[in-house]
Amino acid sequence: MAGYVQMVNAIVLRGFGINCNNETECALKLAGANTAQVHVNELIGGEKQLSEFQILVIPGGFSHGDDLGAGRILANQIRHSLKSEMQDFIARGNLVVGICNGFQVLVKTGFLPGNCNATLANNDSGRFEDRWVTVKSSSDNLFTKGIKSMYIPVNHGEGKFVAGEEGLRLLEKNDQVAFRYCDELLNESSCYPINPNGSLLNIAAITSKEGNVLGIMPHPEKFISRLQHPRWTRESLPDEGDGLALFRNMVEYAEKKLF
Repeated sequence: MAGYVQMVNAIVLRGFGINCNNETECALKLAGANTAQVHVNELIGGEKQLSEFQILVIPGGFSHGDDLGAGRILANQIRHSLKSEMQDFIARGNLVVGICNGFQVLVKTGFLPGNCNATLANNDSGRFEDRWVTVKSSSDNLFTKGIKSMYIPVNHGEGKFVAGEEGLRLLEKNDQVAFRYCDELLNESSCYPINPNGSLLNIAAITSKEGNVLGIMPHPEKFISRLQHPRWTRESLPDEGDGLALFRNMVEYAEKKLF
């Protein structure tokens, strides 16, 4: 059809307790994607197919109230009812991103890290952390392209990334650590509150070995506009928030693959 423009299709997963779906969809739309919010039960029931999309984002929130641990019930749903579809989706080079609770889901399903055992444990502070942090890029991949650092919020109670010595070595060797917690001068520190949860090696985000699955604990979708910055009335800031670049990288990568 003349004038028809094909767009990247991005799915934002919905489910009981997920509450960052609207912000995530807004970020994807601003980045240039065609979006749909789809409930996990629609995928399980076959009403929607992952094959219709090029990007899957599992947003933050408290899926199923985190009743058995953060992300565990949703992870069980995916592992038992959607595992083969997810594996095929990833094997075709499509993108999967888990943010906060979504990161916890991807770890508990085994899609991340994929080559070693890891978990996201209770914060060292012993409480829910709701604050803004700085993370710096620590690898060169499709998600971090052109991003030196991001100032974005964290909202979690189980965000401490933990893995054994061999697992951490593999993550470093394979360049799977995408972002690390740091101060405003981009100096890493394991001290609270720079590292808000005590994550080993100050890990804030990791990718799969293949590079097309990302789990990130802070919330890039919560800073896509200057109006979301905590000091927007007191500082001269760019119109675009730091987090939007991550979503733009996702959409641009999917566009190149699609076309």
